[in-house]
Amino acid sequence: MTKIRVLSYNLHGLKDDRRALAAAVRQAAPDIAILQEAPRRFRWRQKSAALSRDLEMVVGGGGLPALGNLILTNLRVRVVADWNIRYPLTPGREMRGAAFVRCRVGRATFVAAGCHLSTDPSERPSQAELLKQAMREVSEPLLLGGDFNENSGGAAWRMLADGLTDAAGGDERLTFSVANLRHRLDAIFVDPRMTVLQYDVIDTPETRAASDHFPVLADLEIAA
Repeated sequence: MTKIRVLSYNLHGLKDDRRALAAAVRQAAPDIAILQEAPRRFRWRQKSAALSRDLEMVVGGGGLPALGNLILTNLRVRVVADWNIRYPLTPGREMRGAAFVRCRVGRATFVAAGCHLSTDPSERPSQAELLKQAMREVSEPLLLGGDFNENSGGAAWRMLADGLTDAAGGDERLTFSVANLRHRLDAIFVDPRMTVLQYDVIDTPETRAASDHFPVLADLEIAA
């Protein structure tokens, strides 16, 4: 059995305290960090590389091709492939997508995916459907981290969670916003071939300064 630690975190466009962000992620010590609102425009490669250095990780995939979804790994994780999908653009709305990274740790191979769904409830179900189709094409155990921009029980949330395990279990702690907690928008869903050992919403002085979302963290076990 192989154990991994996965973090999912909306970075709020890196508008907040970068030192606090770096400290929070380094303290969490994830093997894989699935990030939303990461660099996606001018000089995104350099900015993503700088972010990965701050967090003491390396870029696994995503960035501009995934429209701001970025997946970082530590050196324990070997990335063997990465790819991205994009959702159709609705005029007047922000274009969005998702990132996929095929990883190997020890004898275990799995796929980590990250997404950030639309704030528009009319767009989310179709985006979730396209993402679910892409997830069904993956044969390895898959985990999905993201900001789904709706509470658990929403149509897009239910679609993506179908057939997977919500790492939170019965832990319904809210993740947004840090200043006025009202919603649980952020989650990690895992393949039934993975076992959730521990789940946490990280509420510390650092995470309160680093973004408008709290990060979610899961310790998982994967059969080789």
